[in-house]
Amino acid sequence: MTSTKRRDGFLGEKQINVPKSVLNKYVRKNTFLNSLFITHIGYFPNALYHYRERRKGSEDYILLYSLDGKGYIENSAEKMELLPNQFIIIPPHEFHRFQSEIDHPWTIYWVHFSSNKLKEFNTDFNANKYYQPTNLQYNGKIIDTWIEMYSSLAGGYQLENIGYANLCLYRFLSFFLFPNKKPFIAEQEGPLEKSIAYMKENIGNRLSTDEIAKHFQYSSSHYTTIFKQKTGMSPIDYFIKLKIHYACQLLTQSELKIKAIAEKIGYDDPYYFSRLFKQVMGKSPKDYRKVD
Repeated sequence: MTSTKRRDGFLGEKQINVPKSVLNKYVRKNTFLNSLFITHIGYFPNALYHYRERRKGSEDYILLYSLDGKGYIENSAEKMELLPNQFIIIPPHEFHRFQSEIDHPWTIYWVHFSSNKLKEFNTDFNANKYYQPTNLQYNGKIIDTWIEMYSSLAGGYQLENIGYANLCLYRFLSFFLFPNKKPFIAEQEGPLEKSIAYMKENIGNRLSTDEIAKHFQYSSSHYTTIFKQKTGMSPIDYFIKLKIHYACQLLTQSELKIKAIAEKIGYDDPYYFSRLFKQVMGKSPKDYRKVD
């Protein structure tokens, strides 16, 4: 362990610690909101020297979700490695120590949450089984929901903002507690809706029109025709659009290098990615990050 340890203060970080006075006024005495609520929420990009140790644990559950880099988490029994696209839920009152790796520091989203029924929460959802690094396929809705929670709390501690953020917490946790749950696709939905969902699931891969069409048992030409009729663009142009929009999110919500962002959306060549990004967005990734 390095002697340099930091709880926070990272370039680009976002963090809100909901005051206890606010929790007591709006949450703990509210018979509905006190069933599940946020106490702390944050985002630490490229968190070099990040370190926390709680010998008696926390009063809350702690969810750590890693998007990049590496870190280590210890409990009383073992030391575990947390990698990109993994999460862990640390239960209350359990000794833990965690730190970011020096050579490749992690980028994490995190939420502390509590309830007036902590035991029931664990019993009903078996939350303790996630007290180990758990793989999670990337889903942009996770970050979108986190942003909603954070933005609502950042808007002030009125009951409306507190209530909205905590109701969003239910949806946020559902992505982690039910990682294998797939969005329901109605029988009447055609290849367009199904293929767009497939694209989102494979945002980090390179797919051809033939591969997508074959996955849904359509010929490439017929699938392309259907897709163009409904969206006005080809499947690959649409797929590129999804990739670039995800890249925009990473540029504004993380400190990842452009090369790393390119790799996350399936492009090994950062220069090719930059040219493609500029074609879609009208500016380079570097300029987009600077402005936004």
